[in-house]
Amino acid sequence: MVTKPAATVHQLPSSILHNSGAVRSQYTREASRLMVQLIARKFRSWNKRAVAVANDIGQVQGGH
Repeated sequence: MVTKPAATVHQLPSSILHNSGAVRSQYTREASRLMVQLIARKFRSWNKRAVAVANDIGQVQGGH
């Protein structure tokens, strides 16, 4: 499975290295927001899987 780092989804311009702190912090905020979204999607996925497994276990045990 190949994954792309979340912070490099949108390529940064080379000028950011020579730019003001305000611009760098804007890119940092954007990268942080992307990471939070990625983690939230992962948790939702895991939660759906856990619910499905719990339902399957209930059926196997006779629905008790």
